[in-house]
Amino acid sequence: MTNTIVNAQNGKSSTIKKTFQRTTTVSQFINSDASVIWSLLTNAKEFPSWNSTVISIDGKIDLGEKIKLKSTLDSTRTFKLKVKEFIPNKKLVWGDSMGKRTYTIIEKENGTQFTMTETIGGFMFPLFASKIPSFDTSFEQFTADLKKEAEAK
Repeated sequence: MTNTIVNAQNGKSSTIKKTFQRTTTVSQFINSDASVIWSLLTNAKEFPSWNSTVISIDGKIDLGEKIKLKSTLDSTRTFKLKVKEFIPNKKLVWGDSMGKRTYTIIEKENGTQFTMTETIGGFMFPLFASKIPSFDTSFEQFTADLKKEAEAK
C-alpha cells in the first residue's frame, strides 16, 4: 500500500485494478491542523457545503453509526454505510459489504498529510466491475475541495 500512496501524491489519484478488487488512492499535503480536517470529515450536515462530490450525508459520522451518502458519481443511488473506525484526528473508515473508504490524517510539522483510499470488490466483483465508474476524478476533486476549505479556516 505504501507504493500506492507514493504514486498518489500531490492530489493526483492512483488506481490499482485486480480481478476481484479495485483500489483508488489520493494523497495531499494540506496546510492546516489535523483537527480542522477531522472536523470537516466528521460533520455530516456540512459535508455538501464544502465538498462538490457529495450531494448529501444523512446520519452521524461516529463509530458504529450508519450513514446514507449520495454522491455526484451516481446521484440516483444512496450508499448505506457504517462507520467502522473512528480515531479522532487520525483515521476514519466507513463502508459496506462491497468496500470501504479510509481517510488517514498524519500531522506534520507545518501541516497535515491527508490520504483517502477506497477498496471495492469481492467474489462477484468481476461481474459488475465494468459498470462502476472510475473514482479518480472524484477523488481528486474531493481532495482539492478539502484542501481549499481546510486552508481557509
